Amino acid sequence: MKHLLRCTAALGVLSLALGTAQAQVNTVGEDERSHLAGGLFDAESASWNMVLEHNVPPIDAFFDERALFAPAQFMAAMQAAREAEERGEEAAPPAFTPLALANTDFAFQGDHVIMGNYHGFLIYNVAGDAPELVTAVVCPGGQGDVSVYGDLLFLSVEHNRARLDCGSEAAEGEVNPDRFRGIRVFDISDITAPRQIAAVQTCRGSHTHTLLPDPNDENVLYVYNSGTQPVRSGDELEFCSDGQPGENPETSLYSIDIIRVPLDAPETAELIDSPRIFADRETGEIAGLWQGGQLGIASQRTAQTNHCHDITVYPELGIAGGACSGNGILLDITDPANPSRIAELFDPDMAYWHSATFNNAGDVVVFTDEWGGGTAARCRAEDPANWGANLIATIEGNVLRGQTFYKLPSTQGASENCVAHNGSLVPVPGRDIMVQSWYQGGISVMDFTDPQNPFEIAYFDRGPVDPDNLIVAGYWSSYWYNGRIYASEIARGLDVLRLEANEHLSEAELAAAEAVIEREVNPQTQTRIVWEDTPDVARSYLIQLERNEAIDAGLATRVGDAITRWEANPQRNARGLVGSIRLLNNAAAEAEGRDAVRLSELAALFTRVAR
Repeated sequence: MKHLLRCTAALGVLSLALGTAQAQVNTVGEDERSHLAGGLFDAESASWNMVLEHNVPPIDAFFDERALFAPAQFMAAMQAAREAEERGEEAAPPAFTPLALANTDFAFQGDHVIMGNYHGFLIYNVAGDAPELVTAVVCPGGQGDVSVYGDLLFLSVEHNRARLDCGSEAAEGEVNPDRFRGIRVFDISDITAPRQIAAVQTCRGSHTHTLLPDPNDENVLYVYNSGTQPVRSGDELEFCSDGQPGENPETSLYSIDIIRVPLDAPETAELIDSPRIFADRETGEIAGLWQGGQLGIASQRTAQTNHCHDITVYPELGIAGGACSGNGILLDITDPANPSRIAELFDPDMAYWHSATFNNAGDVVVFTDEWGGGTAARCRAEDPANWGANLIATIEGNVLRGQTFYKLPSTQGASENCVAHNGSLVPVPGRDIMVQSWYQGGISVMDFTDPQNPFEIAYFDRGPVDPDNLIVAGYWSSYWYNGRIYASEIARGLDVLRLEANEHLSEAELAAAEAVIEREVNPQTQTRIVWEDTPDVARSYLIQLERNEAIDAGLATRVGDAITRWEANPQRNARGLVGSIRLLNNAAAEAEGRDAVRLSELAALFTRVAR
């Protein structure tokens, strides 16, 4: 793999990277996913090491087949409407805006799975055998990114049509006092009847947002807002203004938004700052990172860094990963109200830095590239294997270092929108595993424990909605939550999937992952995964060491026997683990890398249990 570049400033990138872009070689081949028969609700499917347990189809209020978004047909209809209007004839634009009823992102709380939608949000109870719809809130506004914190639900809104009152009638005109673009706040103390209690306006709307609790004040929650839309008129929202910094130093571009939510009075939530996190460290110039365009003749055309698409925070480590259109960045968030950039990364093969996911240790981050915006076929045989892929980077001090790319290892057809999208960690001790959406490329589970050698261990995929025309569908988000994978299919509803043990994932590793139970999960607010000291966790480390041939056979047998005896009688045989502790620590001192960590973790687990 070619070396990925660290960017310290736009000019530095040019001097450092000129001449490095090379002709791309595609190494992705065909498999059973490449030629699945299509259909909206009857498409053929393929799976490997993963089982679809439930599909909950969309309800009538959130589904209309006429609202399925076919980009080519939509553009043709818009052009025809414009031409008709120019001729003085009655114009008939499409009945629905793009993705008008699309399912989007998730938040999780207890037995409830909250799925966002361009038309509002839906809440399911997943405590029983199959998910049951509890609440469906119609509140059109586009995007529909959701997060949850206690009795509060947050919803991203970006469309011009959206109204303050959640009404379905579009807010028309260039300036409209009833228009809303920003973050809605709902009270969900009665889960069956959410109430909007606040609506914080922003200049570029809200494409995504991230929750960050104040580490020093349990009554304060911050929301980092990422707006990607054009800047609103100052006549509608007085503090907004457009333009490049050279012409307008007060521009609403080149910033993120910070919203402060007092938890004892969430109705008073307010925008408190829009920090210039892209500024040049030496000159202070606010447009301090990638200025957009193509670096070399064989490289991507990379977006300008004037906003973040997604920010993922890791509060326990005081860091955040920003996927910020033209760059990946690392932020210091120890002072949540004043985040500061400490590292940045540029690569000429990334078109649009879309999202970020840390490993549990926080020393590796997976950035995704949404080449084509999610509405194009970007996994075809002719598409480069490192375009529209994951870029896996290590964090070494205050430096981000790109290591390699991982792309869905299966070619897809021209009628399937496919590119890297949202995912989260699968909590297997001792390994870095991520489940991830690829739109109509399906779901792929990637092991990136070795950041230079990621590989696939499971997948699920359906055929296209229409084999002859590209209709936008597939998985927007796929996240692990309390033993299952929940996936939002843009057109087809909510899917629940289960991983199966296989040659890449042992019964013990899967059991250890399924035993991790969280009360509340917002995937863009990562928390450290903690495992109980159980035989499954211990056996997981041992299996991984044996796979890598990183433990002496005699010691492996001794440790395995001790775990078996402990499992058979935890109270009586826990002391039997003591004899292996010194040997494991000695082996750890001789080992390197991840295997040394596994040996040390296993010795520490035995020490705690044997006390």
